[in-house]
Amino acid sequence: MEKIEHMRRMVIEGGLRLIKEGLVARTWGNISLRVDHTHMLITPSGRSYEKLSPDEVVLVNYHTSEYEGPVKPSSEKELHCEIYRTRKKVHAVVHTHQMNASTVAAAHREVPPILDDMAQIIGPSVRVAEYAFPSTRKIAKKTVQALKGRKAALMANHGAVCVGRDLEEAFVVCQVLEKACRAFIEAEFLGGAKSINKFEAHLMHQIYLRKYSRQSDKHRK
Repeated sequence: MEKIEHMRRMVIEGGLRLIKEGLVARTWGNISLRVDHTHMLITPSGRSYEKLSPDEVVLVNYHTSEYEGPVKPSSEKELHCEIYRTRKKVHAVVHTHQMNASTVAAAHREVPPILDDMAQIIGPSVRVAEYAFPSTRKIAKKTVQALKGRKAALMANHGAVCVGRDLEEAFVVCQVLEKACRAFIEAEFLGGAKSINKFEAHLMHQIYLRKYSRQSDKHRK
């Protein structure tokens, strides 16, 4: 119980960070944390992050999408559930409407590996999930497909989703994604972005994953 209460506060702090870093506006966007092999905690639907209380952070069974209590979870709960069902090492999900990522998503443009830190942290590209109506099973499936082997994906005409092995990593992914999308947009005016070799980009990502895992294991000891 103490663990869950601590995680509820972490979700609220994450919501406030979304606003502070300009990743969302008002009540848009959402954050979740994996609690165990069955449950996640997620921000509620339509509630202001500034006024959110711990008891309003919703506990959801990510296998069934069921929840208890009068507070409804985010309308994008299906997306979060699908990620936790299919990505066992993901423990945090952040869905944003950050400006540069949303711009690239509106253009339906996949971002190639144009920056070292993007290749290392996110993966060898950032795919765009085919457009589907928000809050549906279809958008959840399409987005998870675009996320395969990556830590971020763009959602066509919508926004972005970033994942991590903890909440801090998920926010780092958000920051690197925004930097990469801005570089991609601006490079278009200079003749187009030039990609890192895909094999090298993939290798950099694998090295990062192993290094981060060792650091996480050391921290837990």
